[in-house]
Amino acid sequence: MSFIRAATLARSVATSSCRRYSTEAGAKKSSNLGFYLGGAGLVGLGTYVYMGFGKGEAVTAKKDLKSPLDPSKFIDLKLKKVEPCNHNTSKFVLELEKGEASLLPIASCVYIETPDFKDDKGQPMCRPYTPISASDLEGELTFIIKKYETGVVSKHIHSLKAGDILRIKGPLPKWPWKMNELEEVGLIGGGSGIAPLYQILQHALADKTNKTKFKLLYANVTEQDIILREEFDAMKKKYPETFDVVYVLDKGDTNWKGPTGYISADLIKQHVAPSSLGEKVKVFICGPPGQVASIAGAKKGREQGELNGVLKELGYTKDQVYKL
Repeated sequence: MSFIRAATLARSVATSSCRRYSTEAGAKKSSNLGFYLGGAGLVGLGTYVYMGFGKGEAVTAKKDLKSPLDPSKFIDLKLKKVEPCNHNTSKFVLELEKGEASLLPIASCVYIETPDFKDDKGQPMCRPYTPISASDLEGELTFIIKKYETGVVSKHIHSLKAGDILRIKGPLPKWPWKMNELEEVGLIGGGSGIAPLYQILQHALADKTNKTKFKLLYANVTEQDIILREEFDAMKKKYPETFDVVYVLDKGDTNWKGPTGYISADLIKQHVAPSSLGEKVKVFICGPPGQVASIAGAKKGREQGELNGVLKELGYTKDQVYKL
């Protein structure tokens, strides 16, 4: 079975009983992320090789592990603990049984459902979220989720406490990551859309065979909004030859030394490998719809849509850009 056909089948199964809910809160308009952040959750779709779909990067378990996840139905997982990250974002750690791990292929996401809240068609509301825990981590499945005041799903999740239940379905298919297929990878993230990029980085950098060089441009409104900063800084220190990160702020104070404003063509040219590398380079982008549209062209539903924006102006082709 071809990857495209397999991915389509897996996605059809996973979405058959769940309508994607995408009316999270918008932010006030500003010169950069304040404009972009309307509607961005820690959302990203990924490759599904698990249970035979697709041919992406399979996860090699450290021991004999199994996954409780099912792409055809929601399962109940108990919330083990909640760890606040900043004023509106927390880590939600779900409990798996002994001998279980998510075993999610890289990259992939799952649906989280809120059965007590229905959409206008009477279906439970749900959103796709990308876990940030390693796929072969035994006993836990972790998400980092931002709360939007008008976001029904995110507000529901943030209302939960240890011992409560979250309903999960997946994995959902998207990009088939393969180790060392690319020489250079640019990653462009905005606000809470960082999880799919983190998932790729966590997996690839930890692989001793990795030779791919990664450069992350990560935009936020303020310094306090930067999610997973400690983790990215630790990656930069541990893998200096293959990873670097540039934080971009909309509103940097007088102590901020990094770039401010939009992720511009000049910033991308300065930090991301050029399109002239052909098949050796790829740019992944995940963030609020406004940011994605400005840099790479709008997605068309769950499809990629046409390549436009800054990356097209810089000469990148559709094959060199992927919108997670």
